[in-house]
Amino acid sequence: MPLELSDDHKLLRSTVREFAEQEIAPVAEELDRTKSFPYEIVRRLGELDLMGIPFPEEYGGGGGDTLAYALAVEELTRVDSSVAITMCAHTSLGTQPIYLFGSEGQKLELLPSLCRGERLAAFGLTEPEAGSDAGNTQTRATLEDGGWVINGSKQFITNAGTDISALVTITAVTGAEREISNIIVPNGTPGYEPGEPYRKMGWNASDTRPLSFADCRVPEANLVGQRGAGLRQFFHVLDIGRIGVAAMGVGLAQGAFDQALVYAKERRAFGRPISQFQAIQGKLADMSTEIEATRLLVYDAARLKDAGRNFTLTAAQAKLKSGRLAVEVADAAVQIHGGYGYIEEYPVCRFYRDAKILTIGEGTDEVQQMVIARALGA
Repeated sequence: MPLELSDDHKLLRSTVREFAEQEIAPVAEELDRTKSFPYEIVRRLGELDLMGIPFPEEYGGGGGDTLAYALAVEELTRVDSSVAITMCAHTSLGTQPIYLFGSEGQKLELLPSLCRGERLAAFGLTEPEAGSDAGNTQTRATLEDGGWVINGSKQFITNAGTDISALVTITAVTGAEREISNIIVPNGTPGYEPGEPYRKMGWNASDTRPLSFADCRVPEANLVGQRGAGLRQFFHVLDIGRIGVAAMGVGLAQGAFDQALVYAKERRAFGRPISQFQAIQGKLADMSTEIEATRLLVYDAARLKDAGRNFTLTAAQAKLKSGRLAVEVADAAVQIHGGYGYIEEYPVCRFYRDAKILTIGEGTDEVQQMVIARALGA
């Protein structure tokens, strides 16, 4: 398939880039420092039809493809990861399960406001004993008198506790033999309590917190898709989500590189810009080459999905490569900045803190290696 972007894709990329540079960049440091959720930015993303890019227009979505979504995520992350993960988790993890597996009634009721960004959706899989080992879910949902009674807890959940959070779709054991299903729990349901936000290394302006469920009752109709299909559904959603997180890795690496290149041209030592020293040139050349190669891998995963082909292997490879790249490039960018790279006023300091989670979230590097090996038949 050709790698040239269409005119529509180019227009989307330039639109998101302009928005990120003009409306996010001026406030990114303050949002990070004050750990403030970017409500106004999310509202503007909704107005630009960026909160529902890959969903059909009939449900209020943007009618775009996966490549368009990856481009938007990449451009946002070039400037700020907290904004990008808010959109990414909402789209890939929160809204996607309802679109893929929900009933027509659930789609018509929930998707329009989610796609417009008026409300946020979350997905609750991870628990104290069930992260990479997703099948070890301990949260239980028992069917009683036409409703599910849920007891358990989740952790590291994004977008569940803001003032505009609408719902969380959770995995829960719904029967014997480790039968796991997905169930929608609206915010405000008695017995469902989002906990206090975590103190994190990075992504400080995003919402991440634990959730608890104590005799929380929701209607039987809140089941998403078939009973017992929860893990199969989730693994498919994860495959799609990896493309978005891989795009975040490329975007963060590109943003850190951009900062390093500008600084290297401006910073003078021994009578000339440090960009003229071979040691710095070597770093910049390697960074640029690796970013471009990884970007093509991410775009290939998106194109495979859009073509209806198997993309599990490529998405896992892209996620593994891009997460590691983000860490490596952010580290190199800080090194080029020298002591200033350790100062919070410089964006590379924030990029450095934000990068590490990209080797952990949406499946750790070790999980990606397992997925890749399995896809290779190893």
